[in-house]
Amino acid sequence: QVQLVESGGGLVQPGGSLRLSCAASGVNFRVVTMAWYRQAPGQQRELVAAVTTIGKADYADSVKGRFIISRDNAQKTINLQMNSLKPEDTAVYYCNAHWSNVNRWGQGTQVTVSS
Repeated sequence: QVQLVESGGGLVQPGGSLRLSCAASGVNFRVVTMAWYRQAPGQQRELVAAVTTIGKADYADSVKGRFIISRDNAQKTINLQMNSLKPEDTAVYYCNAHWSNVNRWGQGTQVTVSS
């Protein structure tokens, strides 16, 4: 059974940084595209960043230049380094694993950017 466990959320001031991590189990991690999504109150869930099996990364325009996604296939983890955080980055962040026609989600971790 696939499990995705996020960690690293919290409260941070505008301009600060946070690092999210997601640990995967029960899946052949090397064939899975991994991604971070986020959902703010009253908003649809949106893609933040994704990293393919060969390490190619894509980002939403709103986070380009501020966020960095990375993966460690040996550890079966992905990370999201978030810098220069803004209040509009406040949301629940979800780890996602996608392969073939399968999607799996973590339970989410809250990120709040506020002074």
